[in-house]
Amino acid sequence: MNIKTDRPAPKSGLKTLAGLIPFLAPYRRQFIYAAIALVVAACATLAIPYGFRQLIDLGFTTAGSEHAASVNIYFLGLFAVACILAVATAARFYMVSWLGERVTADLRSAVYAHVVQQSPQFFETTQSGEILSRLTTDTTLIQTVVGTSISMALRNMLLLIGGLLMMFITSIKLSSIIIVMLLAVVLPIVVIGRRVRKLSRASQDRIADASGLAGEILNAVTIVQAFTHETIESRRFGNAVEQAFRSAIDRIRARSLLTVTAILLVFGAIVFVLWLGAHAVINGLMSAGELGQFILYAAIVSGAVGALSEVLGDAQRAAGASERLLELLAEHSSIQSPAMSRALPARAANGATVELSSVNFYYPSRPDTPSLSDFSLKIAAGETVAIVGPSGAGKTTLFQLLLRFYDPQQGAITLDGIDIRQLALHDLRNTIGIVPQDTVVFSANAMENIRYGRPDATDEEVIAAATLAAAHEFIVRLPEGYQSFLGERGVRLSGGQRQRIAIARALLKNPPLLLLDEATSALDAESERLVQGALEAAMVGRTTLVIAHRLATVQKATRIIVLEHGRIVETGTHASLVAVGGLYASLAALQFSLH
Repeated sequence: MNIKTDRPAPKSGLKTLAGLIPFLAPYRRQFIYAAIALVVAACATLAIPYGFRQLIDLGFTTAGSEHAASVNIYFLGLFAVACILAVATAARFYMVSWLGERVTADLRSAVYAHVVQQSPQFFETTQSGEILSRLTTDTTLIQTVVGTSISMALRNMLLLIGGLLMMFITSIKLSSIIIVMLLAVVLPIVVIGRRVRKLSRASQDRIADASGLAGEILNAVTIVQAFTHETIESRRFGNAVEQAFRSAIDRIRARSLLTVTAILLVFGAIVFVLWLGAHAVINGLMSAGELGQFILYAAIVSGAVGALSEVLGDAQRAAGASERLLELLAEHSSIQSPAMSRALPARAANGATVELSSVNFYYPSRPDTPSLSDFSLKIAAGETVAIVGPSGAGKTTLFQLLLRFYDPQQGAITLDGIDIRQLALHDLRNTIGIVPQDTVVFSANAMENIRYGRPDATDEEVIAAATLAAAHEFIVRLPEGYQSFLGERGVRLSGGQRQRIAIARALLKNPPLLLLDEATSALDAESERLVQGALEAAMVGRTTLVIAHRLATVQKATRIIVLEHGRIVETGTHASLVAVGGLYASLAALQFSLH
């Protein structure tokens, strides 16, 4: 699945990492502390070869007691440098690790907060498993770069530059030769590094595919087992994992080639130059201490180049991860609160007024199939309107438009006389309570599941809502009552019990507009009787739209709106519509024949 966005795609390559700057900027002070520690550690490392040169050339050439004193001084100096190096390295490690954890946490929070604000259109084409992969696997790669790789890169750049400078101070001739040879090895390293980045992105995509497949199947495990597809789905996941494995092996192979190329070419060049230096000592052109110093600086430079090639591999992988995360952050929801939103009038005692005027709508994924056509409907405050019709008539679409999950292509929808596109999304949805057909129960206890309707509600208010929804009786029979954990997606409850939890949640919210989407569809006769009474009480003082096939709700509605192919084909009361003998009468006759 490729996420599409209206914004320009993020830049490819290491430039993509620049997109992380807004997440790094708030922590300038910590970066400064880390930089100071890094510079101190690098300077201490570069001081060690110079100390060895002094030890060799001066310490071992002094006779008698002066000889021992010189050796002691130089060794004490080396130990002091080692102490500085140890403290600075530890400080650097702490600061960059803190930064890695902090930036990663901020990035995860920002991506998640952005994703949950996307319209349902986004989730039509995006698997939740892929999003989770980006929030976990990809952010972990970025954590490695921020918490380790950037520090290692800067440290080794300092060591490389400082080591080269000291090599030139020690021997211009040998340093010039080694520089020319090192430049010859840069090109193959860069070429292989680009391939590593492409393979890293492909590897991360395959992991996301496997995660998306696993999330989809685990969310429907009962269906998988009911159709005995366990082996088939295991095989599908196994194939996805194998593809991810092969993609990862391609990346590892390319990165291994990058590492071996860098080390062989760099160390080959250094060994050749050191061979020349050994002959210079033999011929008396430089001292043993100078050669020792040059060897140590050459080792520092070669180690820095090797480490930089490793860091480059991490950075290439992080660039791929950043690209994927920035794609998510670049997603722009088509449903937004207006820059200057209007305020709703004070709540009326009998609910809200709703009006739809000449609404035409089709889903973006089905642009050739209209879901609502020239749809006009006015609902007075306090009115209870039932929406009926065959499957696919547009009933649920109406609710999605009222909640502004989508905007109609033509026409307007008003709430208390205000176009809902002029309202802040929070204000609009806060005035609407919904009991969906597919009830959502969270992995929490019963108390918190109902309190989701109004987070600031007291325990007493939650219990009152549960009682009104005929849920209190079964909740108190749970092992821990209202504190009982209901399981993921409410697996510990029956379908009717889950629906009563959803009804209690909507009643606790106490909205002026109530949307009931088959609110009693999963209830047995006794539960339906209890909930029906609760819903009738809840409808008092509010406007209610009901999608229902059960005649108990439909018969008591103020009006019944009959939809077919996205159009209103009949309007009236139960008795008048049955008398007409149209679509509603046939639906009613069919239901009666099934009872």
